[in-house]
Amino acid sequence: MPPRDQVLPERVVLLGIRHHGPGSARMVAAALAAVRPEVVLIEGPPEGDALLEHLPSLTPPVALLLHDEAEPSAAAFWPFAEFSPEWRALTWARANDVPARFFDLPAAASLGAEPSEPRAVVDPLGVLAEAAGFDDPERWWEDVVEHSASADPRALADAVTEAMSALREEFADEVDDRTLRREAHMRQALRKALKETDGPVAVVCGAWHVPALRVLPPATADAALLKGLPKRKVSGTWVPWSHGRLAASSGYGAGIDSPGWYAHLWECADRGDAVPRWFARACSVLRAEDLPASTASAVEAVRLAETLAALRGRPSPGLSEISEAALAVLCNGDEVPLRLVHEKLVIGEQLGDVGEGVPRSPLAADVARWQRKLRFPPALEGKQIRLDLRKDNDRERSKLVRRLDVLGVPWAKPDSTTTLGTFAEAWQLRWDPAFAVALAGAARHGTTVEAAAERVLCQRARDADRVAAAAEVLSIAVGCELPIAVLAARSALDRCAAAATDAVELLGALPDLATTVRYGSVRGTDPELLRVALHGLLARGAVGLPLACRGVDDDTAERALVAVNGADDATRLAADEEHQAMWRKALLSLVGMPDAHGLPTGRATRLLWEAGELDTAAVATRLHRATSWNGGTASDATAFVAGFLRGSASLLAADARLFDLVDEWLSGLAPADFDDALPLLRKAISDFSPAERRLLGERVLGSSATTGAAGSGEWDEALAERLSGHVRALLAGVAG
Repeated sequence: MPPRDQVLPERVVLLGIRHHGPGSARMVAAALAAVRPEVVLIEGPPEGDALLEHLPSLTPPVALLLHDEAEPSAAAFWPFAEFSPEWRALTWARANDVPARFFDLPAAASLGAEPSEPRAVVDPLGVLAEAAGFDDPERWWEDVVEHSASADPRALADAVTEAMSALREEFADEVDDRTLRREAHMRQALRKALKETDGPVAVVCGAWHVPALRVLPPATADAALLKGLPKRKVSGTWVPWSHGRLAASSGYGAGIDSPGWYAHLWECADRGDAVPRWFARACSVLRAEDLPASTASAVEAVRLAETLAALRGRPSPGLSEISEAALAVLCNGDEVPLRLVHEKLVIGEQLGDVGEGVPRSPLAADVARWQRKLRFPPALEGKQIRLDLRKDNDRERSKLVRRLDVLGVPWAKPDSTTTLGTFAEAWQLRWDPAFAVALAGAARHGTTVEAAAERVLCQRARDADRVAAAAEVLSIAVGCELPIAVLAARSALDRCAAAATDAVELLGALPDLATTVRYGSVRGTDPELLRVALHGLLARGAVGLPLACRGVDDDTAERALVAVNGADDATRLAADEEHQAMWRKALLSLVGMPDAHGLPTGRATRLLWEAGELDTAAVATRLHRATSWNGGTASDATAFVAGFLRGSASLLAADARLFDLVDEWLSGLAPADFDDALPLLRKAISDFSPAERRLLGERVLGSSATTGAAGSGEWDEALAERLSGHVRALLAGVAG
């Protein structure tokens, strides 16, 4: 006879839970205390069992991080909060000296592998809650399950099992192959536990899986489902996690909408004052932002929330009632402060902690060591810092954040809103718990931040195949203060420059290099080593610039304009007088080059005027020549004017003659030509300040008023309307 299914022994207690639900957590804690099992099986990867000994060193929220040793970027997290049912099971087992094991599918079977079949999309508690008229599954659990008349946690667990069994039958087609394999492994682990002990066995898993564990099919059937699973060598550790990362909005598959609220419910579980304390905290959040929130308002908000719950037939106010009361009473109907409360309290900002004894990679340990040494702790909340590179501690902080960025850990981003001096940097800091994956992956490059970053940069230098790429690596290496990487990048720059024939490419590398030259001495790098490279690129790029702008299309011309802008800034910042003169000569050659595209030519004309190499009369002559077309086209003239105007309107505002030339040309364009010119001109004036745009409009109207018919100074309504229409169309795309 073929083997038959085995009904699960009564000594097995199946505790179906909602992940990270405080109601489920209380049910699990009560059930374990009542049943006193001899072994506890918990949904989670078996590779995590070896790390359970470190539970006393953890302060949730924390996450179990497992990664493929051969490919550390193939990693996954299993988060736990104080109110997670799985965490309550782990801590109960630890406190009562009861073995606890994870019994889900091994991480080795799924790390780095995308599922070939669709995942189940059913939220079982969500379906039950919706059927009962609830919009929040955890709210339904609180109202219907936890406040049930029965105080027996095992009876509650049985009720959940029955409900889930009905759902599994209804949504049988939604159960994918991966879920079936997971449940097969769970049953195999359950069989093993039943052989190891004659006492009670507790199983804590997602409610959706409970029906699949009520009956044990033949072990051979489960073994067949698990045959051929991938095998990898997996390592892991515990890492700090956050309430924000538990939120569904973070992309976490088992995320919840309100981790901060759930943490509050758990904290106040035995006090009975969750609602008043919540509004007290909400008032504190609002007052911290200088928003009015009185004690009297908090009292009134509590009353309103309780009234709403009573009207809706709920045992106590839930998050929906509390949010509505907060909006009406504390926020005066304004959604903005309510969003602040949501971010600070409903989601929450709590970050967990992992003790010193928890194993971690040498690289991660080195990061933690530097953070302690520099008094530079990671924080989830964004923070602006300013570093003075003349101070040793600040300079070391700068090196640390730069080196971590090289390793794919963007803890700090440059703050461009702050005005800085030569020896200052500004950063925006925000630590993301998921950086632990990047550190796990970067561990293959070295055991310290310095060694790993240096190795990565040296490899990037070897891989660089363009001048700009090599210059970027050089700039980063100087900022990280890694001498070996600096020399490698310098060699790469020489190699790429020797092979480059495109003047625009050569000039495009100058801005990064000039900044490196300018501030290299601050970083302990000899600036002359870098200045020689800059002069070499500048010399070759300057010679080839005029020819590089002849007969090119608009996209290439735009690249050339950007390169001319950057090279001009770089020359003034870091080049000596000889090479500055060489650059100005190149610009003069470009301005005089026949058939050169108008965009870089117009820009070169503007730069020469600003440098004093061309006076206003010479500029006016070139502008007149460009706008009168002289064998060219309207688009040629537009390109020259667009390049000439790029950046600011200061020239037109300061010089009436130049303004009149552009005004005359623009007002004389045929409608079709004007429409064609709009995109380039809008881009040209996109950087104009609101004051400059307003001034241009006023000058157009003023010019119209003084150049009426017959030049009598009388207002020419028709001309003014035509010109004003042009200006409105021109500015429409950049009005914001």
